[in-house]
Amino acid sequence: MIEIGADQLGELAVQYGQRVVLAVLVYIIGRFVVAGVMRLVRRSFDLKKDLDPTVRSFLDSVVRSVLMIMVVLTVFQTLGIALTSFIAVLGAAALAVGLAFQGSLSNFAGGVLILLFRPFNVGDFIDAGGMMGTVVEIRILYTLLNTFDNKRLVVPNGGLANTTVTNFSVNATRRIDLVYGVSYSADIDLVKQILSDTVAANDMVLSAPEPMIGVLEHGDSAIKFAVRVWVARENFFAATFALNETVKKAFDEAGVAIPFPQRDVHLYYHSSELPGGAV
Repeated sequence: MIEIGADQLGELAVQYGQRVVLAVLVYIIGRFVVAGVMRLVRRSFDLKKDLDPTVRSFLDSVVRSVLMIMVVLTVFQTLGIALTSFIAVLGAAALAVGLAFQGSLSNFAGGVLILLFRPFNVGDFIDAGGMMGTVVEIRILYTLLNTFDNKRLVVPNGGLANTTVTNFSVNATRRIDLVYGVSYSADIDLVKQILSDTVAANDMVLSAPEPMIGVLEHGDSAIKFAVRVWVARENFFAATFALNETVKKAFDEAGVAIPFPQRDVHLYYHSSELPGGAV
């Protein structure tokens, strides 16, 4: 049995007492340093007016947590506690948790990217990999969309951040591309005049950029005319419906035929198969 004398106990008490006092001072000073750094971080957040509150709160928590972990590790080192084994265990635990929650972490990272870079905002109409709808809410793990027929879509942010997103609400104007097929016997100049008059009579069609009307192609059954006009974003569907209806009525009134798909069939006979055995 090892006996420790009073002098040794005194030396140990002084040695470890100094470490404890120093560790307490390190902790107190570290708290003041963390508070000062957090003030600077929040000031930088204030300069970014478009920073989402969710992202701001998340980044605030992350920075504070990292700084406090550094302070605690410094305190442990000051006390003389070996951290090698602790850090190894912590790393293994973090790896296990990461593998177990791989999908959720992917959605979390995607949500952070979406909130930071803002490819779309609440109220925008988007197409994300074939899923179309109006953005209702952007959460940290998933995004909520309302479809045309008022269905609610819950889209994971992991996939949303890694797919092509078409935002229909960013620009103030949109172009309508329409194609009309008419008979080969129709007068091309007359058809172009009808289309021009129809476009000019529609108040929703913008004069700039200038509408484009012309022959697009010679189809199998019809000559196809392209009509390309620009409208305000909110008038896209109303203008499309109105133009299609007006063009049909104008074609009917002018006697311009819109042909059905048709095909010519040619029959060939061998001489022995002709009716009556004729050659």
